[in-house]
Amino acid sequence: MNQEQSKKSPLDGISVMLAPMAGVTDLSMRKICAGQGAQYAVTEMVSAKALVFEQLSRPSAPAKTAELCRADGVIPTAVQIFGSEPEFMAEAARLISTGAYRGFSGVLPSAIDINMGCPVKKVVCCGEGSALMRDPGLIADIVSAVVSASSIPVTVKIRAGWDNEHKNAAECAAAAEAAGAAGVCVHARTRMQFYAPGIDHAVIGEVKARVGIPVIGNGDIYTADDAVKMKQITGCDGVAVARGAMGNPWLFAAIRAAFEGREPPAPPSAEEILRGALTLLHLTVADKGEKRGVAEAKVTISHYVRGLRGAAAARTQIMEAMTAAEMEDVLIRMIASAADYSDIR
Repeated sequence: MNQEQSKKSPLDGISVMLAPMAGVTDLSMRKICAGQGAQYAVTEMVSAKALVFEQLSRPSAPAKTAELCRADGVIPTAVQIFGSEPEFMAEAARLISTGAYRGFSGVLPSAIDINMGCPVKKVVCCGEGSALMRDPGLIADIVSAVVSASSIPVTVKIRAGWDNEHKNAAECAAAAEAAGAAGVCVHARTRMQFYAPGIDHAVIGEVKARVGIPVIGNGDIYTADDAVKMKQITGCDGVAVARGAMGNPWLFAAIRAAFEGREPPAPPSAEEILRGALTLLHLTVADKGEKRGVAEAKVTISHYVRGLRGAAAARTQIMEAMTAAEMEDVLIRMIASAADYSDIR
């Protein structure tokens, strides 16, 4: 990374962003959230080792891992990588930051983000994800290796710590900053909490007080009030929305209005919500093909219809749908009946 790049953080001026979610924050999701006011996004997490080995395979082999690294220029996007071996992390960062890999889409990402927060067993059992927070020294080694190999800025995503007895987010963030990280996103739960309700705002405040790079707060943001509360309590520079954006991309516009002291936008009507679900379906199918697109859109579209009249039956039909036409039929029938009621979120 050159000197000028090392000075500028991709998170400078970001007040609200889309947090990374495996199986969710694909190109289609990012486009929709960008259209509703998200200023920045992070891809689904990418295995550094899988990407490197994939690039060493025969040229005719499908580049499935590389596909996850795609950016499209619609919204500034970081590619998130995970791993525990500095050399593999560095090589993955070199490939992604230069586009020198098979499967590259032609648009370079804004940054490389290092996953230090994933709590799932199959990740942490390999010493990856949130397991890294048990070893701040290794965090420094990985960040240093990635920064040295990358031609674009490097950020990190961490948790509060491993468990309640080891909340060391501030220490880990400081180690990452010293090694060259240009920003940090803090999910204010420990690994052992997984996604259980309740976050520790104090942890984000401790990180903010410890480092000089931008700090983004994350966790339990489902309303604009949640975002304002987090920023007021912690002093964080911005917030990252994860599950709160599933089925509700309009949340970004509401948060930005709240931060900027503007009147909040009107909540979406039932018809607007359903048309949003249709848009997501169409984008996903166009990007991934019908079979895969329908399969991967089901969970997110189910979030769109939640809370609307007939949602229980509709969600069952959506999950059972095998084609785009079948899923469209469910949504169109709901849209047709939406004029007869005024359900809104």
